[in-house]
Amino acid sequence: MAAPLELSCWGGGWGLPSVHSESLVVMAYAKFSGAPLKVNVIDTTWRGSRGDVPILTTENNIVSQPAKILNFLRKQKYNADYELSAKQGADTLAYIALLEEKLLPAVLHTFWVESDNYFTVTKPWFASRIPFPLSLILPGRMSKGALTRILLTRGEPPLYHLREVEAQIYRDAKECLNLLSNRLGTSQFFFGDTPSTLDAYVFGFLAPLYKVRFPKVQLQEHLKQLSNLCRFCDDILNSYFRLSLGGISPAGQETVDANLQKLTQLVNKESNLIEKMDDNLRQSPQLPPRKLPTLKLTPAEEESDSLQRLSP
Repeated sequence: MAAPLELSCWGGGWGLPSVHSESLVVMAYAKFSGAPLKVNVIDTTWRGSRGDVPILTTENNIVSQPAKILNFLRKQKYNADYELSAKQGADTLAYIALLEEKLLPAVLHTFWVESDNYFTVTKPWFASRIPFPLSLILPGRMSKGALTRILLTRGEPPLYHLREVEAQIYRDAKECLNLLSNRLGTSQFFFGDTPSTLDAYVFGFLAPLYKVRFPKVQLQEHLKQLSNLCRFCDDILNSYFRLSLGGISPAGQETVDANLQKLTQLVNKESNLIEKMDDNLRQSPQLPPRKLPTLKLTPAEEESDSLQRLSP
């Protein structure tokens, strides 16, 4: 019996099984290769000190970093590239290097460095899934790590001209997206009808950029203009991640939202009905209160009643 495979990763939102690119790469590859992963989503009970996920755990191994995890899965006979030719394998390595050099810096910047996105989306989302007091420290540390990684990837000197570096990484990212769109064309996947390692990487980098709702969306807007890349992400989500980690598919979530909307409408209708009934009651003609008849006593009864009140 094969050793159990457990993957610790960040959880999902916005219809994604994970909002973390590197976690998505591993999760997608596992789906493509048939690796039976048990996914452990990081939440407020997590007691790690760093955000260094995804982490694959077996009986005898702990493996981190997507490339190392994918290599480990291949050694366990879970190989999504089994049918690729040598040339396609070489193309895979070349495109992954292109993604990490040209696209990843802009993705990291969009999530972790762009201040509006970081403070309104990224930091609150991650902090809500990290135990206190790490929730106060770890998002900032991850943001600094992303900035350091951007600088190492770009090979720039210290940021004397931050805006120039930002402009360059977004130009490179848009160029990379255009190349990916041209390479994919009308195909379902990058090497035909079967997904491979390259598809896992492209999906992992693009899906969060495509789905997460940011206030600053310059790279997201460019991606959404490339319809084949958007269709590529949607197809993988619908085919391989129909059920989310919470047990609800994107389509199922739409059903839940629709049912919630119907319930809200029903409650509003009932509330309006009650208000109308109250208005009708207030506006209906009211009869004056009826006075009770006054009983008059005879002189003998009045005298008897007075004696009774005076007696002890």
